[in-house]
Amino acid sequence: MTDKSKVFVYPKDVSAFGFDWGKLSLTVAPEVNGAERFSGGVVDLPSGKGHARHNHPGAEEIIFVISGHGEQMVEDEKGNPVVKKVGPGCTIYVPESRFHSTLNTGDGPMQLFVVYSPAGPELGLRELPDFRLLPPGGRH
Repeated sequence: MTDKSKVFVYPKDVSAFGFDWGKLSLTVAPEVNGAERFSGGVVDLPSGKGHARHNHPGAEEIIFVISGHGEQMVEDEKGNPVVKKVGPGCTIYVPESRFHSTLNTGDGPMQLFVVYSPAGPELGLRELPDFRLLPPGGRH
């Protein structure tokens, strides 16, 4: 249920999408607080885990590394994978429909903030075989 008064949201306050590779807590989205043009949230990746190569048809994505270290792949316009080491403070821009993946290569957890524009592609994650909905404050 959308609550347009939810303008200050912590990841622990919302249900999360849990996966074998980590979790996504949507803190801004049409279904969370009525955001109309984008959605976003916090991704937690345990050491050695990451999300496989995928894309979001029709949407751009921003990935901001809050903590931890990893390898980020974003394919170039010809479909060639470009891999860079990333760490806290790095912003990754994923152009519309471009394939990408993230792997936590550090010894500890990696935390990201992701933004999708337009909102919606993250809802497709519910169709993945390892998806489970975690209650607010829950762990995977």
